[in-house]
Amino acid sequence: MKTKYIIFDLDDTLVYEVDFLKSAYLEIADRLDHQHSSALANKMYDWYIRGLNVFEKLKESYDHLTKEELLGIYRNHKPAIKLIEGGKELLDFCKSKGYKLGLITDGRSITQRNKITALGITEYFDKIIISEEFGTTKPNRNNFEVFKDSNVESYYYIADNVSKDFVTPNLLGWKTICLLDRGLNVHEQNFEKDLSFLPKYKVFGLEEIIKIVD
Repeated sequence: MKTKYIIFDLDDTLVYEVDFLKSAYLEIADRLDHQHSSALANKMYDWYIRGLNVFEKLKESYDHLTKEELLGIYRNHKPAIKLIEGGKELLDFCKSKGYKLGLITDGRSITQRNKITALGITEYFDKIIISEEFGTTKPNRNNFEVFKDSNVESYYYIADNVSKDFVTPNLLGWKTICLLDRGLNVHEQNFEKDLSFLPKYKVFGLEEIIKIVD
């Protein structure tokens, strides 16, 4: 019997990117001023919200780490993050049904691997595609067609970025599902686009997807 392939994006789909950002800021703040790390991390997040260059602002008061070193901490730290609400339940449901699971994410290998490890979800996936490792980024067809499997009857792609996430899986005949922004996403969701870019389904919570893929 053929099965289904449920494929996920990572950032702002299974984990809020802003949570990774806050985790990185706290790690940097601890390196710069251990005694006042929490207050400094909050100040860094405030700068970010205001659209300021956080690392440049840090250099005004702290000069014992270079901008490149700060960026290295940001990208390479082991984050304190958790799955978006409903994520574990959805992953567990898909596994219980015998569906195949995949992950497609753009970004640096060490950064994305650290996120996946911190979330404790590596073992859920049959295939993980990270752009730096794979050589191309979404919406390149290669990043999606690599999941072709003769034992799969239908594909679902769950993501958030309307600009690049859905156009290719739509073209391939996949069922596309967008997790709507609750005000925490890094990238704005703009649905004023050509129909080819738009998801077939929109959901407010990951738990809603169980009914779609079942």
